[in-house]
Amino acid sequence: MEIKRIAGALGATLTGIDLLEPPSPESIAALRAAWLAHKVIFLPRQPLSPAQFLRFAKAVGQPVEYPFVKGIEGFPEIIEVKKLEHERINFGGVWHSDTTYLEEPPMGTMLLSKVIPPYGGDTLFANQVVAYEALSDTMKRLLDGLVGVSSSAKADVSKTREDRLRSDGNDTAPKEFNARHPVVRTHPETGEKALYVNVAHTAGIEGLTDAESAPLLSFLFAHQVKPEFTCRWSWEPDCIAFWDNRSAMHNPVNDYHGFRRLLQRITLAGTRPV
Repeated sequence: MEIKRIAGALGATLTGIDLLEPPSPESIAALRAAWLAHKVIFLPRQPLSPAQFLRFAKAVGQPVEYPFVKGIEGFPEIIEVKKLEHERINFGGVWHSDTTYLEEPPMGTMLLSKVIPPYGGDTLFANQVVAYEALSDTMKRLLDGLVGVSSSAKADVSKTREDRLRSDGNDTAPKEFNARHPVVRTHPETGEKALYVNVAHTAGIEGLTDAESAPLLSFLFAHQVKPEFTCRWSWEPDCIAFWDNRSAMHNPVNDYHGFRRLLQRITLAGTRPV
């Protein structure tokens, strides 16, 4: 296995592993170590069937179903992340950590690219450990112990689901999810501290009025996606991106109107943030 970093803050490509066949425990251990170190890893040239993709996901975690969109036929854990030629809004097209409005948000997320536009459609990632470390000691003390309130119903992200809810929506899902998590969480495997708020889902801070929490959250939302904390991935077909939802955020760029983009997604069960 060869590991090549793509940016200073986070991100690495992994080559020399073929997921068409069941990976060895040694390969999975090495891959997982790279994932923890680099926050997001990319595995090109992996033309996997849904069964092979799910097998890989099960080798590194426990796949779970996404609440709002139904999985593909025969594989409820695999949803399609897509934007069609006539659509103008892309799914999840805002900076976020996945489903922080759940009591136990996912440990990680995998995307497998199937149809890629001729240009555009890149995905940005941001390292929330280095974002936290760049804060002043005074700001770190201020944030310590604060609890963020997450909601699935914030307007900016809700509108990014509308096309998929019409085509693939899960009619049995609740209309809204809400959860409370630390503004700064401790990674359960590495012990690193990371910012755990995001503009898509964090609606406020427990114990503060909206007027009090709004300027603090606005500062954090801008700070946590500074260019020096990010990397940018340009997709090719049959590539896997696998990121640590506990320490990284992502944002798919919506700059390919008129073209189809389709990826398959699996999320992996996590634990309650602390």
